[in-house]
Amino acid sequence: MTMTTDDIARALLDRAGDRQRFMVAIAGPPGAGKSTLADDLATALRATGESAAVLPMDGFHMDDGILREKGLLSRKGAPETFDLRGFLDIVRAVRRADDDVLVPVFDRSREIAIAAARIVARSTRFVLVEGNYLLLDRPPWSALANRFDYSILISPPVAVLEARLMRRWLDLGLPEHAAREKTEGNDLKNGALVREQSRQADCVLTE
Repeated sequence: MTMTTDDIARALLDRAGDRQRFMVAIAGPPGAGKSTLADDLATALRATGESAAVLPMDGFHMDDGILREKGLLSRKGAPETFDLRGFLDIVRAVRRADDDVLVPVFDRSREIAIAAARIVARSTRFVLVEGNYLLLDRPPWSALANRFDYSILISPPVAVLEARLMRRWLDLGLPEHAAREKTEGNDLKNGALVREQSRQADCVLTE
């Protein structure tokens, strides 16, 4: 489906009606452009006079020290490397809309999550949650089903994802062989899981 950011913003406004809190899931493989879409969509909604905040799932990455203890450091970004319990607690709190909620944000340049780095205010109407596995249809991630009022799946061609992921790691200073190992040995595998085992979304974007 070809939809502009403004098209999606209008769809959200129509679907939201007069609801005080409207939760949107923006899912997709690594490198799909989830963060960019979430930020652009928040800007488009604010331009209409609405309030919008972005809640990134990446803030719930387990710390490298924990992943090292579990033998999962090389799989960082796979479903089992996130603090799903903490993420579910935050999603529930945000959905209630009865108080301000502080959320963590991931600093990719340092590969760490920073606690309480962003606020979702009680008065914010649209909350755009972005992350790989928001629509993953297998336990324990299936506990997220019915937590969102609208869902978007971004699924570009694999060749596009591969090029973007390689560029991401190279821009972070990794040598080409290490960037290739992370891209092919981890990121693209996680992306295949998202494409093959996600629930149907309200909106599917392929570019």
